[in-house]
Amino acid sequence: MLVKTDGQGLYEFTREVESLVAQSGLKEGLCTLFVRHTSCSLIIQENADPSAKRDLENWMSRLVPEEDSLYTHIYEGADDMPAHIKSVLTATQLSIPFVERGLMLGTWQGIYLWEHRHGAHSREVVVHLA
Repeated sequence: MLVKTDGQGLYEFTREVESLVAQSGLKEGLCTLFVRHTSCSLIIQENADPSAKRDLENWMSRLVPEEDSLYTHIYEGADDMPAHIKSVLTATQLSIPFVERGLMLGTWQGIYLWEHRHGAHSREVVVHLA
């Protein structure tokens, strides 16, 4: 599955995963998601109030600033090393159970790809259902 991004931020793709689970023919099991990149990550987060996303993005930017003099991995731009650090602090894999062909997410939970780079990307997320 590809998740297209147009810069830093949280990109929800819950519906796309729900659709894959519903069409799989499996009644129950585990949905494992794995992002094949080192400068973005996966999270489960509130999907009702957009201010939660903004607060997370602002907090992470403050925690891992760009242009830090400690960074030596700078060849791909000021956002590259911070992107790697942010992906280490979050997750590259999620596992979500499903029952009756539906994800067992809570009422306000959504699945997000967190893009940590400024540029647009097509991020590959591997989906495994078992």
